Amino acid sequence: MRVAFVGKGGSGKTTLSALFSRRLAHSGAPVVAIDGDINQHLAYALGLDEEEVLAAPPLSARTGEIKDCLRGSNPRIPSREAMVKTTPPGRGSRLLRLLGDDEIHSHHVQEVGGVPLMVTGAFDESDLGVACYHSKLGAVELYLNHLVDGPGEYVVVDMTAGADAFASGLFTRFDMTFLVVEPTRKSVSVYRQYRDHAAEFGIPIAVVGNKVTGEDDLLFLKQHVGDDLLAHCEQSSYVRAQEQGRDHGELEPHNTRTLDLLRAAVDARPKDWATFQKHAVQFHLRNAAAWANEATGQDLATQVDPDFQHGPAALTVHA
Repeated sequence: MRVAFVGKGGSGKTTLSALFSRRLAHSGAPVVAIDGDINQHLAYALGLDEEEVLAAPPLSARTGEIKDCLRGSNPRIPSREAMVKTTPPGRGSRLLRLLGDDEIHSHHVQEVGGVPLMVTGAFDESDLGVACYHSKLGAVELYLNHLVDGPGEYVVVDMTAGADAFASGLFTRFDMTFLVVEPTRKSVSVYRQYRDHAAEFGIPIAVVGNKVTGEDDLLFLKQHVGDDLLAHCEQSSYVRAQEQGRDHGELEPHNTRTLDLLRAAVDARPKDWATFQKHAVQFHLRNAAAWANEATGQDLATQVDPDFQHGPAALTVHA
């Protein structure tokens, strides 16, 4: 199952992404965490020392090689230059299993705090003033488009802040989106934006209240979020100590139960491969018409394979 954490900047979505990923990994579940935020902090939230640097290269550093891997022998994609971030898989494409024996996982996964992690990559000097961060997220979108994740397997993505997560079709790549909301008007405003955009495409969301200090905060969230409020995290001395580089025992019992509620909500979601592929094709055609046809000099609508059916069966049928 693919899980996204979104929310207003500073709401705690990176912290919750790390806590949730670590909880899954420590339970023995296969999991990959992906840092898809412009502020690349997930590794440090998982326990990487501030002075350390990840040895595994970011996904955005090898987008061309990733395209070559994923297009495989698909005759509809003659070259990496013809492949864009929304290109959906078809017959002949290379499909991935979570943490499988492929060059993407072998090159880009590094374990941090017991959690296998991939990162998108931060802005560097050559990007300033000339590039959009969503160009770096293209490798994540391609990865998720070609992944066949099975029951009890998890991909957890720390997404960009606010409604900016809707600037690409990546928001449709998830089985469950957790919207992290603080008990403030600004955070609730971001929730309403995301809720309305998600509803337009039938994207399932659930709200996780965060930094709740008492009954007044919880009442505020219930009044403004309503039935979307799945669970909440209380203000955490454990998290604050971790952020300050101090060891402070274990996560509070209430917050641990909240993480388990999130997992139960994810596990209860049915896997809908048909809708997943429909959204992939829909957003590919939109991008092709808006910019990609002109950028590549090709009609990228021809990349859509009408006979391809995504899901576990595709691993053998379209191998």
